[in-house]
Amino acid sequence: MVYPRLSIIHLRQKSLARGVALSLSAFAASLRLAGFPHIEDLHGSHWQIVVLLAAGWGMGETARCLSRKWSLYHAGVLLLLYADLMILAMIVFLVAYP
Repeated sequence: MVYPRLSIIHLRQKSLARGVALSLSAFAASLRLAGFPHIEDLHGSHWQIVVLLAAGWGMGETARCLSRKWSLYHAGVLLLLYADLMILAMIVFLVAYP
């Protein structure tokens, strides 16, 4: 049996799912590192810098999927890029939170 190759696994191929998964998992990890479930225990962690780099990598993967011609797919990728930008801003806020 021949199985199809998944583009999520192969880093040289464009994958929108990989970019979204990286960004969302980085955001979840950043919330957990900041002590999210207990709002009174929010604090910044130095490990969130690594999570910030992972979110940046996810944004780069999403940006690779942009096409040259305008289409509804292009508009959807732009919306995902704006969502990635908000994730990056939230992680920076959680890093700088005293």
